[in-house]
Amino acid sequence: MKFVKHYLSYVVVGALAIILSVVGAVGGLSGTFLALLEQSVIAIILAVSLNMVVGFLGELSLGHAGFMCVGAYVGGKLAVLLSSSLGGTNIVTVILALIVGGLCAGICGFIVGLPALRLRGDYLAIVTLAFGEIVKNIFENSEFFGGQTGLRTPEFTTKRDTRFILFLIGAIVVLLTLFVIQNVIRSKHGRAITAIRDNEIAARATGINVTKYKLMGFVISAVFAGLAGVLYSYSQQSLQAKTFDYNYSIEILVIVVLGGMTVNGSIISAVLITALNNILQTKLGGSFAVAKDLIYAVVLILMVIYRNAPALKNFREKYNLTNLWRKIVKHKHDPARVGDDAVRWDVVPTKISMDEVLSTDVVIDTTGDNSADIGERGGNK
Repeated sequence: MKFVKHYLSYVVVGALAIILSVVGAVGGLSGTFLALLEQSVIAIILAVSLNMVVGFLGELSLGHAGFMCVGAYVGGKLAVLLSSSLGGTNIVTVILALIVGGLCAGICGFIVGLPALRLRGDYLAIVTLAFGEIVKNIFENSEFFGGQTGLRTPEFTTKRDTRFILFLIGAIVVLLTLFVIQNVIRSKHGRAITAIRDNEIAARATGINVTKYKLMGFVISAVFAGLAGVLYSYSQQSLQAKTFDYNYSIEILVIVVLGGMTVNGSIISAVLITALNNILQTKLGGSFAVAKDLIYAVVLILMVIYRNAPALKNFREKYNLTNLWRKIVKHKHDPARVGDDAVRWDVVPTKISMDEVLSTDVVIDTTGDNSADIGERGGNK
């Protein structure tokens, strides 16, 4: 169970990345499916990083799209400048764009979080929501970043058969996100963060620096949102600031909530929601396009009801994946299923012959005192 809890996500993500990359290298993936894979890894990074604040820290943040916007525009602009000077896009350009975009988003997270994380609940949500809208308007009205027309970012590769490399880079960033966040949560810092979530007053009374750990979680979340933004800029090749509005932040928050505010749940939820959005956008066209948001909303409502309805509590506990796995493991090691031992006990060497039986003779002391002398002797019958 420890392996399933701690390392299964690494194995699954790594295995899928290798398999799909090999298939993509031989030209077995269509452009549409590659785009879906890129969107999925971006959604996973966003969901897992936001889960750091919402799930483990217990704070409501609605500005995650704003940090993503910072990483997308700063990393995308750097990619444009490096591509023009180096004569094209390569792995070095992508790595530099990821580093700079992630750092800038982290700095913004620190600047915003320093005063904002002294707030709680709805007040913090309002401040982070305002931050996202301010960032969106700044980039939208900045001519350096393209202004109203948006920023045209360089294409990662000009060859169709090598575009899978962008997905592979995204999968590596996913593994990095899982590694950093899960190791932070399992450390003493993570225990302090969860203590703040459970009872902030008690955590402060025990000497935990609440502001420090809130700020740390907020900055880590912002950095990985910035990395997701850089990957988004390479995937879309065109940035529009209106994409990163509060609706996008709410969509990321919905993914986290539907995933049960756990790391593995966020991964599964991100993939399912991204695939659902893609299917609805592809299948519903023309006059039926307006039904996409309605169907999406209905599915989300049903999932929320399933996860939170008290009447379904027993069903959820009985048929969730964790309990099913425990039943499989228990059934596998059930003592009733163990067969007879094949060892021949009649040829096992012993110090005592099989026809000998130990006998015990009790000798009572009749000398007058109340002690008894009990002796044991072995004999043949």
